[in-house]
Amino acid sequence: MMKVVLKLDFHDEKSRQKVMKTASGISGVESVAMDKDQKLTVTGDIDPVKAVRKLRKLCHTDIVSVGPAKAPEKKKEEPKKEEKKEEPKKEQPKEVIVTYPNVYQYHPSVPRYYAPIPDSYTYGRTIEEDPTGCIIC
Repeated sequence: MMKVVLKLDFHDEKSRQKVMKTASGISGVESVAMDKDQKLTVTGDIDPVKAVRKLRKLCHTDIVSVGPAKAPEKKKEEPKKEEKKEEPKKEQPKEVIVTYPNVYQYHPSVPRYYAPIPDSYTYGRTIEEDPTGCIIC
């Protein structure tokens, strides 16, 4: 069992969903978790290089750490102590991430070049009328 932490760089929710779906589809993956700071934690019997190779097709991916997966620690039951009443914590305003859609710039079309319309002098000329014409005998 290995625990691989990857730093990802994506910009929208759709990319996040694709990353999660791709990471969970890798063979040997047992669990996938995403932090708020775009760190993906993948646990299972996987090759970290193969995981990064698949995820780099979707977004920029860096390996932060690779190590053995820790087994859940068993806590010993401690005698309960008196609980102190804590003051309710003030909720801090949530961080708002503003994402802009792909902005397309307007490029006015370049005037197209149209070949000049041939005048009547260029068509229907015969060798007799054009003394400079080339004749291969």
